[in-house]
Order: sequence, then structure tokens, then C-alpha cells
Amino acid sequence: TCLHSGCQVAVSPDTRYFAVDWLGVEVTRATLGIVGMGRIGYKVAQRARAFDMRILYHNRNRRTKEEEEAVGAHYCEKMEDLLQQSDFVMLIVNLTPETHKLIGKKELGLMKPTATLINISRGAVIDQDALVEALQNKVFRAAALDVTYPEPLPRDHPLLKLNNIIITPHIGTATVQAIRMMAEEAIANMLAVLNGQPIPSEVFPK
Repeated sequence: TCLHSGCQVAVSPDTRYFAVDWLGVEVTRATLGIVGMGRIGYKVAQRARAFDMRILYHNRNRRTKEEEEAVGAHYCEKMEDLLQQSDFVMLIVNLTPETHKLIGKKELGLMKPTATLINISRGAVIDQDALVEALQNKVFRAAALDVTYPEPLPRDHPLLKLNNIIITPHIGTATVQAIRMMAEEAIANMLAVLNGQPIPSEVFPK
């Protein structure tokens, strides 16, 4: 949350000096817990390794030993173990009936008081009422959400009134290059269907 409030201080016409005790939390050598080690989760782990982070992950299926060793990731069969140990918990799962409100009051209560929760998956993966209560009571340090439910939140939603949260408007893929690649992939899928060929990025029904 230092970045958001720090930007406001930096540009405010009322600012006369910068506080010297405005301190954030180190990412380097911190423990990152990834819930959902799919394609995107694995890429996050690759980047986290560059910060010398200790990487824990929880997934339906365990990665191969070679994949784990390549990023220095350690498997947690129980998500509870990951939540208790992580300084940063990142949610990168698909929204399914199994992951709906995957993170609720019990799970939030297992996190370190100094931890940060990051959600880049879907808003409904977290029980938002439980999240509001946990942040209000300082159960853990802070949250960073690129997704909520609904989107956008009602303007009177209690999450918008907290100072230990950052919310962005679902912009994880909002670059010119990423949107272009997504459009090209969609076109490739349509052409494959029209030509009776296998669909490159087929979505299989559950």
C-alpha cells in the first residue's frame, strides 16, 4: 500500500517533506505461497526466483521434480501449511465450483499477521465479506486485488474504504501486446474450426 499512498503524497500540493519512517516490506528472500501452479503460476514462480524468494505452492496436481527444482519450488499438499508460512499469498486459480470462496474466514485467519494477500485470478475465489472483516481487524497486513465481485465494486463497498488494500480494475493483461496476442489466438482458433482442424486453444467443458 506504500506505492499507492506514496504517489498521492508525491503529487499532493500540500506536501512539504517526505516522511523518513515510511517503510514497506522486502520481497527479496521473503516466502511466496502460490495457490494454483498452472501455466501462469509457474511463470510467476520463475520471476519470483529472480528475487531469491522461497517459493511454496499448492495445486491439484504436483509438478514434476524437474519443474520444482527449476524454480526452487516446494509443494504443500495442504493449503493450510502454505497459508501459515507465506509472507505473500498469491491466488492464481480458475474459478470453478471447487474454488468458489476457496479463501474464507478460516483460511484468512491462518495467514501471518505480516502477510499480504494477492488475487489475480477471479474475485469470487475469496469470500469478500470475510476479507473485509479480516482487513478491518488487521488479521493480516494487506491485500492487493486485481479482481473483485462484482467489477467494479459498488461505490459504497467497505473494501473501498480501507487503507490496507490496493484494488486495480482487472488490468493484469492490459497491455497492447497482450491484447494483440489474445486476439491473434482467438482468430487462429476460429480459422481452425472453419478448416476442420484441431483447435489450438480448445476449452474443454467441465
